[in-house]
Amino acid sequence: MFRNSSFWNSLIVKLFLSICFILVPLIVILIINSFYSVDVIRNQVAQSNKKMLNLHKNEIEKQLKSIGDFVYQLSNQADLLLLQENKDTEYNDYVEAKLRLYRLISNQASFSHPVDSLFIHAPYYDDMIYTQKFGNSYTERLEISNEIKQLLNKESGRIPNGKWKLWQGKHKNYLLYIIQNEDISVGAWIHVDKLITPFKHINYGELGRTILTTFDFSPINHTKFLQTEGIKLEDKLHPYLIKGKNDRFIVLSEPSSYADFNIVALIPEQVILQELPFIQRISIYISIGSILFLILFVVLMRNIILTPVLQIVRAMKKLRKGDLKVRLPKTKSSTEFEMMNDSFNRMISDIHHLKIDGYEQKINLQKSELKHLQLQINPHFFLNSLNIIYNLATLKDFALIQQMSQSLSNYFRFMFKSNSYFVGLEDEMKHTLNYLKIQELRFPHAFTYHVDIQPKWYRVKVPPLIIQSLVENTIKYGLNLDDSIKIMIKVWQREPEDDYIIIQISDTGEGFSDEVLSLLNKDKSYITEDGDRVGIWNIRRRLELLYEKNKASIDFENQIGATITIKLPLNPRDLDSVKNYMKNTMQD
Repeated sequence: MFRNSSFWNSLIVKLFLSICFILVPLIVILIINSFYSVDVIRNQVAQSNKKMLNLHKNEIEKQLKSIGDFVYQLSNQADLLLLQENKDTEYNDYVEAKLRLYRLISNQASFSHPVDSLFIHAPYYDDMIYTQKFGNSYTERLEISNEIKQLLNKESGRIPNGKWKLWQGKHKNYLLYIIQNEDISVGAWIHVDKLITPFKHINYGELGRTILTTFDFSPINHTKFLQTEGIKLEDKLHPYLIKGKNDRFIVLSEPSSYADFNIVALIPEQVILQELPFIQRISIYISIGSILFLILFVVLMRNIILTPVLQIVRAMKKLRKGDLKVRLPKTKSSTEFEMMNDSFNRMISDIHHLKIDGYEQKINLQKSELKHLQLQINPHFFLNSLNIIYNLATLKDFALIQQMSQSLSNYFRFMFKSNSYFVGLEDEMKHTLNYLKIQELRFPHAFTYHVDIQPKWYRVKVPPLIIQSLVENTIKYGLNLDDSIKIMIKVWQREPEDDYIIIQISDTGEGFSDEVLSLLNKDKSYITEDGDRVGIWNIRRRLELLYEKNKASIDFENQIGATITIKLPLNPRDLDSVKNYMKNTMQD
């Protein structure tokens, strides 16, 4: 709520909205008027061209119907019987019938302007009678006639009878009309370019096109133009606007009722806009002038008000993110802004000094907390150890008393001398092994242990008591006096290039219960009223204080028994120590 109110209450927004309140309504009215005018003219042009398109389409269909009627009459000629398969037909009769039919279709072809050829195909004689109004040479005419002959021989049953059909030849596209009379095929074909010849007289401009398509609007001609413009034709009942890569077009379409094709007209929008009245252009100029005025006003006000305000806002955003080094530059500006900048810089300096003092106090508190965590001693372990010495003294087992005393002395010496936050892994393991010796004296034959650590890791620095505390936790909760368990301590690196090491303490005991495991992995405190599990909380807290967030981690799981895995990052000194050790080892 505060952010929203601050935004709408800002000086920049108020200034901008004030100007927009005056200019925007005017611009909106002019733009609406502009679009309305364009839409009106577009609709008028579309209706006019739609009527013209329909008129030419009707003329084409009239010619197609006339040709189709003639082909139908031709299919009923008696001379066709002499071309059919009949062993009794004399060859001279066949030739005379062929000549009469050729004269008939030749006379008709001279009156039918758009038709390329009328033909009669007699498969029994492998003969093709056709007029020659098409092609530029005898070779071209022969090639096309052979194409049609092959089409009739192979796919005569698939060609619709008595209906104009689009046919794609090797080089050109045609409209084909065929009527079957027994085994005789009578028909006509027309080059598609002749169908759209009348539309060339319509002025669509330089970019306008009349396109012939299939019934599903696949283009037959001007395909390269459509690909260049990136235009995909669609089946729509009304005129629609389509945008190419470079231009916009109004699309008009008329389906043919005599053949499976559509006639599509593409009218460039720029041709339409040329017919806009002068007042339309004036409104566009006024809109552009208003926008330029708004931009000019903002530019003029920028140096006076907006730039100093934005500098203060940016500085405050950085301050909110905790950057106390930010300062406002001492630039020539209005008196009010110069005073604001000076006051802001002084305020930031005071805050910076106060924050440094607060950081120092926080660091001292963290140091005290770490020292306290490192000095935590389990009182039960201390008392039990003294009790063991007492019992050994009663039994007068002086050798074990000496060994126990020595181990306890080493144990507490390490506990009290460790004032640093990190110790070498070698020292930590010596302390842990000393602790295990004490526990072996307390619980003979109750457990065994195995350590798997390569010597190169002994120089790595780790938090003190981290391994010993987890081993102590394992003995406390995993030890079963009826069955001996095995404790494994392993340190390794998953990949040679990793910048961290893995410390794993596992045992062969019963493992964590489901409830305890769930709480530990959810990072929830699991310290009982008696202080149990305080060691795990201690380790987790020290990792948080000693390492950056999410750099170190501790995970719990059940494998053979309980398994605790610690991930510790390696600092550059640790990595150098490992590399030097490996180098010296290879030289030796």
